[in-house]
Amino acid sequence: MDLAGRTVAVTGAGRGFGRALALGAGRLGARVFLSARSLAAAQKVADEVVVDSGAQADAFACDLADPASIRAFTGGIAARTGRVDVLINNGARYLEGPNLWDADDDAITDTIASGATGTLLTVKHLLPLLRASAGADVVNLVSSAAEPRGHRSQAHPAFYAAKAAQAGFADVLSHRLRPEGVRVISLYPPDFTDGDPLDSAWDHASRTASDPLTAQSVLDCVLFASNQPRDCFIRSFHFEQL
Repeated sequence: MDLAGRTVAVTGAGRGFGRALALGAGRLGARVFLSARSLAAAQKVADEVVVDSGAQADAFACDLADPASIRAFTGGIAARTGRVDVLINNGARYLEGPNLWDADDDAITDTIASGATGTLLTVKHLLPLLRASAGADVVNLVSSAAEPRGHRSQAHPAFYAAKAAQAGFADVLSHRLRPEGVRVISLYPPDFTDGDPLDSAWDHASRTASDPLTAQSVLDCVLFASNQPRDCFIRSFHFEQL
């Protein structure tokens, strides 16, 4: 798999799987644009990308629940490049608690705004740069919580609502952008084990049929889809749960 010469934007890249995505893209030769709520967190990961792979990495602060922050993030990318080849919508607030009253109104609003509205506005404002690519991909890290009758996660209902909205947006967008050659790819993973690409254990994680899904495998799915020929439109990845 190869991203040499391609530009990749990753939201929610300050930690966890977003950070792994940024590091992985850098190792494959991409120029990386990454965001996190905190500029300091984003810059820390950008510096790690540069040291790890020598790839060029630009850091931005972006609160996906704030439209003005999204416009500043996407405008910053537009000021630095004429195209985006891969946009990975990874950022979204997770909210715990199976009952509606387990979270206050502000937390519920922020969760839905970051996961649903944040994804929509990020795509909206980066669409001119995606259209400028010879072959653009929009990759959405949704969740098994958005699958029909999904109920395994103990996440708050607001998280379920946000992910269902994200899935609906991705579904219609895939159909409407196909004539332009822009692919929209969504992944619906269950909870998966996190990992640090800078840790030696990353390359030796157990990945058998009896193991829970790993971050390594989810990353491989993202890279696999983005490296397919342009006649191959993989709309979604769904994973068997243990």
